[in-house]
Amino acid sequence: MGLTVLMNAGPWLAVPPPGYGGIENVVATLVPELRRLGVRVVLASVGESTLEVDDLISVFPDGQFAALQRPYNQVMGVAHAHQNAVVRAVRERDDIDLVHDHVEAVGLAVLTAMGPRARPALHTLHWDLGKHPDLYGHVDGGDRVRVNGVSAAQLARAPQALREHAVGHVHLATPLAVDAERRPPGDKADHLVVLGRITPGKGQHLGARLAHEAGFDLVLAGPVGPYRRPEELAAAGPEAGQNPDVRYWREQVAPLVDDVRVRWVGMVAGAARDELVANARASLFPLCWEEPGGTAVIESLALGTPVVAVGRGCLPELIEHGRTGLLADDGDGLADLVADVARLDERECRREAGQRFTPATMARRYVELYEQVRRLPTTSASGGGGR
Repeated sequence: MGLTVLMNAGPWLAVPPPGYGGIENVVATLVPELRRLGVRVVLASVGESTLEVDDLISVFPDGQFAALQRPYNQVMGVAHAHQNAVVRAVRERDDIDLVHDHVEAVGLAVLTAMGPRARPALHTLHWDLGKHPDLYGHVDGGDRVRVNGVSAAQLARAPQALREHAVGHVHLATPLAVDAERRPPGDKADHLVVLGRITPGKGQHLGARLAHEAGFDLVLAGPVGPYRRPEELAAAGPEAGQNPDVRYWREQVAPLVDDVRVRWVGMVAGAARDELVANARASLFPLCWEEPGGTAVIESLALGTPVVAVGRGCLPELIEHGRTGLLADDGDGLADLVADVARLDERECRREAGQRFTPATMARRYVELYEQVRRLPTTSASGGGGR
């Protein structure tokens, strides 16, 4: 193909990440398929990244995620130092054709500030677009910088200025979807699982309350802030309460975790995660926000576990109600759906994942967007990054 992409994953976690890491997992899923399509990839990440790429740019030897727990005025330079190295690479190297950026806010701000003769750039929006209104409401990337969403619903709620820069959406993918239809049936148990970072938008408090009221067993699997395991959080001092996710856990979720009806097992990854989800009766998504991408949703489908969810955000795009999951209008309707989930066929879930959410499907779509962005007017997109 002769295309070289600078893939900017940011300075927070290695690629692939050691466990939970949404954006980094997306990059780790996308890059191998891009390279199979003939795309050269220069990865901008941290030094401990192990993903096979054509070149690695790094400022920090290891992930800086823990720094996010410090006050803003102590951590604000981390992303900027990383992005400065990205800018230098774009300006000094002749082999980079396009920048694919995944760094929240700072990435888009720097790319649009590089001027009209910098190389074309695609900035992927992985998060709630209600954030950063001052940036998103006035963004101006000219003819050179474009954005993509991870669902149509996400882009539909974007500020007008951001929508004017959008080239479409690309649904997320999971390696678990490859040959998912050939995966043997799971050994289903009685529990439901909520998989994901424990934070108010994911609604673990609602799921735990429903488990007690409706009488089903629920496993919560995911980190609380920087704490991956229950023992880590238990050992944390009072200062841990400065983290909003820790406060949410302590005030709204922990009182409902009795280790009988509701359990928290911390962050799970790899084979342990797959077994937990594959053996669950359903994956529960008691959402209290407009979910933009839904990685855990497609992982559940690929593992043959139907989804019971509040139909907010991207969920109606990912789930076919009555076939691969059941969607409620609000949290109050979830309990009745849990009782009805047994009628769904796990083979339909795996078949859907294998058809729609494979890494190869995502990579082909991104190549289409790369070519679309590169076809921007040459008066704005040409030149060596401002040299």
